[in-house]
Amino acid sequence: MPDPAKPLRVLVSEGSSTSAREAITILGLSGHHVEVCDPSPWCLSRFSRFVRKFHRCPGLRDDPAGYLAFVERRLAGGKFDVLLPTHEQGFLFARVAQRIEGRAGIALPAFESYREAHSKAGFSRLLDRLGLPQPPTRIVQSAQGVREAVRFPAVVKTSVGTASRGIWFVRSADDLMRALHDLGGGDAFAGEVLVQDLVAGTTEKAQSVFCRGRMLGFHAYRQIAAGIGGGEAIKQSVSRPVVRAYLEQIGRALDWQGALSVDYIMPDVDTAPLLIDCNPRLVEPMNAYRSGVDLVGLLLLISLGETPAPLLASREGVLTHLAMQALLGCAARGGTRPDILRECLHLAAARGPYAGSSEELTPVQSDWISAVPLAMTAPVLLASPKLAIKLALGGFGAHLLDAASIRVIESEGFYQHNSSSPGLTGR
Repeated sequence: MPDPAKPLRVLVSEGSSTSAREAITILGLSGHHVEVCDPSPWCLSRFSRFVRKFHRCPGLRDDPAGYLAFVERRLAGGKFDVLLPTHEQGFLFARVAQRIEGRAGIALPAFESYREAHSKAGFSRLLDRLGLPQPPTRIVQSAQGVREAVRFPAVVKTSVGTASRGIWFVRSADDLMRALHDLGGGDAFAGEVLVQDLVAGTTEKAQSVFCRGRMLGFHAYRQIAAGIGGGEAIKQSVSRPVVRAYLEQIGRALDWQGALSVDYIMPDVDTAPLLIDCNPRLVEPMNAYRSGVDLVGLLLLISLGETPAPLLASREGVLTHLAMQALLGCAARGGTRPDILRECLHLAAARGPYAGSSEELTPVQSDWISAVPLAMTAPVLLASPKLAIKLALGGFGAHLLDAASIRVIESEGFYQHNSSSPGLTGR
């Protein structure tokens, strides 16, 4: 086993998400050798000096078996110390864990636990079993079930979805009709649909890393300014011991191994935080890193089979921002060209809402190539602010799962086929 204090060779499972891009920055600043797999030749992580090699691979969504075979070939011969799943690829790797074991370090729980955390319906049922707070929730399997369950205002969610895909805010009968039209039938209701009461409050997120059911690292932040698609443009680190206790309970119940994140609402009324979503991964870990908690580094140690000491608590009040999210959010909310230009000037001068804040996604000072996607985004939005939605949708690509690919991965035939194919030799 490599010495975890030395630079490691890390294969990152995708390069399109903001979470992967931020993890790559942390890995690079720590001196690790980073290579990335992604189906898009223009993914966000291509624009980083920290990426030593890019591997264009089949899409997880369209060809999960092909993606798995591609990753296996990269791991052949012990070329990498750690395989780091930064997004929904963990669902696949947990399903075929025996094929990865011994070829590279990886930190994932049992597949049954991963699946429960990944499914919004499964997570809601888990919260009920554990007696943890969530908004009033109904789980239905038909359009009629949605109609009967909705109490305005409400949130309608498909059981599968990430980065605000499959979520509708329903405040009126017209909103409900649009949501049902988008849902259609078939796949959406086959995976169940959640109807939750919409609770007024502030959205926050918490991240954690577990080793065999024991929490070793935790961080929380709140949204100061919104970007596009529900993402954060500006974040501030916060102390949330109550949410930490919730996550510890969830991790113990699932015997969790690796990264686990939750979204929650701090209600406007003086009540306990309400858990609303779960992600079995680290979501944008840079605010934690700037706050003194290296969750990515901790995850590497656990991937290598180590049992490191718990990390100290992160600092409160640390501000970070994502310039691309800020510009896209400004344009998507109806911002004009002068509005977008003003936002650009505030970002460049670190003034206004960005005073005292550091950049998460495109850290130009330490990674000059990261300026390229930002430098391309700003002129496009200045030319046509309406393109914001189209640009944002570019991140919801073939590196993610959908209901069909989940069924393929869960099927007995997929597991048997991939288990019976020639395996990898050990190191």
